[in-house]
Amino acid sequence: MNTEKFFIYARKSTDDLSRQVRSIDDQIAELREMAKREGFEIIDTLIEKQTAKAPGRPIFNAMLERIEKGEATGILAWHPDRLARNSLDGGRIIYLVDTGKITALKFPTFRFETTAQGKFMLSIMFGQSKYYVDNLSENIRRGQRQKIKNGIWPMVAPIGYLNDRATRTIYPDPERGPLVRKIFELQATGTYTCERLCETLTELGLTNRKGHKLARSHFHRLLRNPIYCGLMEYRGEVHEGQHVPLITKKLFDTVQEVMIRKSKPKTPTLKPFVYRGAFRCGECGCFITTECQKGHHYLRCTKRVKKDCSQPYIKEEEVSRQIAEAIRLVALPPDWADWMIAELEAEQVIASQEAAAAEAQTALELRQVDEKIDRLTAAYLEGTITLPEYREMKNRLIADKQLLKEKLTAFGENRQKRFEPAIRFIKASKEAGILATGENISSRLNFFKKVGSNLTLVNRKLRFTPRDAWQTLAAYGRLAQNGSAAAQGGAADVCETPHMNFNRRW
Repeated sequence: MNTEKFFIYARKSTDDLSRQVRSIDDQIAELREMAKREGFEIIDTLIEKQTAKAPGRPIFNAMLERIEKGEATGILAWHPDRLARNSLDGGRIIYLVDTGKITALKFPTFRFETTAQGKFMLSIMFGQSKYYVDNLSENIRRGQRQKIKNGIWPMVAPIGYLNDRATRTIYPDPERGPLVRKIFELQATGTYTCERLCETLTELGLTNRKGHKLARSHFHRLLRNPIYCGLMEYRGEVHEGQHVPLITKKLFDTVQEVMIRKSKPKTPTLKPFVYRGAFRCGECGCFITTECQKGHHYLRCTKRVKKDCSQPYIKEEEVSRQIAEAIRLVALPPDWADWMIAELEAEQVIASQEAAAAEAQTALELRQVDEKIDRLTAAYLEGTITLPEYREMKNRLIADKQLLKEKLTAFGENRQKRFEPAIRFIKASKEAGILATGENISSRLNFFKKVGSNLTLVNRKLRFTPRDAWQTLAAYGRLAQNGSAAAQGGAADVCETPHMNFNRRW
């Protein structure tokens, strides 16, 4: 009669019986029969349903602690891979064998002895078990990557879709799919908080696969998942999917914009002043703020850096008047703008015709080069020319072909780039006159920010630097004002720009 005491340890990685070679019941039946046959005393039968890929199995750890306390000196298991598939757990078992805490390990499929050779073979079995798990994981990841590249979702379908086990693809869930679409439509309105969205969809019957209520974080992840618009995000890379999208890409983008806007901190206590944060003080560089006094809005320096800043207050109406005057400087008369646009469009038509002819000629030359390469290859195959001659002539033709291809691509990219910016600029300068006389202060300010940079207020005067092409129009407009003032015997400032002999900041 064997006096050693044993634990029976049975483990499987999942509850899915179809994915296990030996079920728990099979393992226990085999081990109890072996214990009865060998006369082993069984202290306890331990069952665990958890993978051994990583350390941290609670029942396994508790078993080793009980062995260290002396409750048993041996373990019965179906195979060494039932005990450990990671180096840490395998090392713990071998260490307990070294220290004499474990004197016997019995397996129906493997023979172990507490000798140097036995421990060496046991470590090999543990290493082989770890290799099997690592290799299996790599094979699974490789298969997932390939499926993603083919546009097939390789994992469990998200809420709103179902897995088709026959084709290994996903398809819209007839019950939850419409509710998921409803989530995006409601969120796109911008009037729903996440809590209200959860409550609304829960009332409509949206739950997870187990019938439980979805958490707030689940809604947030769902709204961020591009799989619902036909795209799949995998390891930071987006791929095009073959599944049927539940929503459009436009709706998905709208929801993302709404969520970004809602995530920004709100300051509802601030009054909606038009010029808040638009200007800086020309003396100390602090921002100009707006405050209301006796029903009127005044702009002043915040004086956060220089407390004794001497800049005075200025009425909001005066700032609006000066902005309107600045915009008038870059405004072209409507008839001038219309004439210039018509001339540019006519020239654009002529240039497009010339470009189309040049593009056709380039395409013809490209075809001729391809024909030359074909004839050159035929001549080499017939033995008319030698290999060095063939390579030299082919290299020249390939170089010519690449240049022609780049030239042909440039025609398509640059056909409209020459005239469209100029036409947009003239249309904007025509719009300037309308904004200068209009009542929409916000639109006028936005246009003014496009025209000028370094917006400052000094001694109740607005100053700015015209941007790029606006410098020419601003200089011309200032010269026109100077001429008008001189003719009337008045005085006017001189405009200066970096590219003309009128270098001045307003």
